[in-house]
Amino acid sequence: MKIRAIVLFSAALLFGALSVVGMAQAGNVGDPSSLKEKAPATYKAKFDTSKGTFVIEVHRAWAPNGADRFYNLVKSGYYNDVRFFRVIKGFMVQFGISGNPDLNAVWREARIPDDDVTESNQRGYVSFATGGPNTRTTQVFINFGNNSGLDGQGFSPFGQVVSGMNVVDALYGGYGEGAPRGNGPDQGRLQGRGNAYLNADFPKLDYIKKATIEQ
Repeated sequence: MKIRAIVLFSAALLFGALSVVGMAQAGNVGDPSSLKEKAPATYKAKFDTSKGTFVIEVHRAWAPNGADRFYNLVKSGYYNDVRFFRVIKGFMVQFGISGNPDLNAVWREARIPDDDVTESNQRGYVSFATGGPNTRTTQVFINFGNNSGLDGQGFSPFGQVVSGMNVVDALYGGYGEGAPRGNGPDQGRLQGRGNAYLNADFPKLDYIKKATIEQ
């Protein structure tokens, strides 16, 4: 019995060790440094939302750093239960601040290098938001119209909505621009309080139920 118990105990330890290794290899959404997988040359990301489904086709050649970051964020489940917190009709819809404040704390400084702008910010094209050189993290936006004026400001498209643009057009935009310029959500409060803040003060916002990589 003792020998059998030791064998079972050793097997359990080995299984636990393998599980930990597997988790480390798969990456952890709570650890940005573990999400460094290189994206395929082209891939599709499916977004199931409160308004319906849309699909973004990503081309790594357009913006390699952005394509890799987006691939890892979608694959890890980062965008699940995330709100479209800034919807400006005729301009763009922005999302990518987590509903979990703990995730915001670890991703806020997880910046990626800039990419050259090789495509234009036209209707349906998708780019990372940026606050200056090399400051892109998790926030992205989808252009509603021709926003080529953003090209010279370093906003580099990495993908394009290839189906469901009507769903993107229908996302709730009644709150307008964010605070302090408008009456919409304050990004600082969203970073600190997550979905608890949005659910209480901006309950009509649409959201992502689940985002997945379509192979």
